[in-house]
Amino acid sequence: MRQLFISDLHLSEHQPLLTSGFVRLLQHFQTEPTELYILGDWFETWLDDADPSGWLLPIVKALRDFTHQGNHIYFLVGNRDFLLGQRFLDRFDGKLLHEPYCYQWQGLNFRLEHGDSLCTDDVDYQRYKKTIRHPISLATLKALPFKAKKMLANHLRNKSKQNQARKAPIDVNAEAVAQALHECDILIHGHTHRPAIYALDEKKYRIVLGDWREQGKLGSAKILLLNDGQLSFELQDWDFS
Repeated sequence: MRQLFISDLHLSEHQPLLTSGFVRLLQHFQTEPTELYILGDWFETWLDDADPSGWLLPIVKALRDFTHQGNHIYFLVGNRDFLLGQRFLDRFDGKLLHEPYCYQWQGLNFRLEHGDSLCTDDVDYQRYKKTIRHPISLATLKALPFKAKKMLANHLRNKSKQNQARKAPIDVNAEAVAQALHECDILIHGHTHRPAIYALDEKKYRIVLGDWREQGKLGSAKILLLNDGQLSFELQDWDFS
């Protein structure tokens, strides 16, 4: 069974082209046995697993069609959709993975994560993440009415945009990467929106997936597809319209 890795789609009702591109991806790969790994920031904002929004319906249908063909879907939360849980994934037989997720394939040890935890030089964000992901904070957020969640999400998004405008983008920390790769061969993540493959030595690789982007009436992303027997790595372009 082949493995397909994507991240940073940032789907929202305001960017239907990205949603269409994701649905087309599912349709394109569903005819052969595929394990799809979504490594965070699947959605621009996620408020509630019971979100009744109509724009989600074609996504859920495409996901069901994908898994009904015998394929599998795995999801790791990102910094934008950390409230997404197993309840939503149960709608299409998906599975929530906990970060970091490590497994073996083709004799190699893989480590999957969103990538924000590797950006340790962003001290303010790491402090915020520790606070917002605390079990008490998560329980409080999940208990809020949907309208209150939406207002809070808008506030946090605007605050994030203001913070990003004041400082240069921060990439991963080399020491954090080295530590993550200490007991694995392949580290795959997203978050930084800087797709690339780094060969750290003859056997260790860091693979950064690309974010999904709109360019007029076209969209594109950098994805990773691994087939049985394949030991080489190359990011592929996924173009859609």
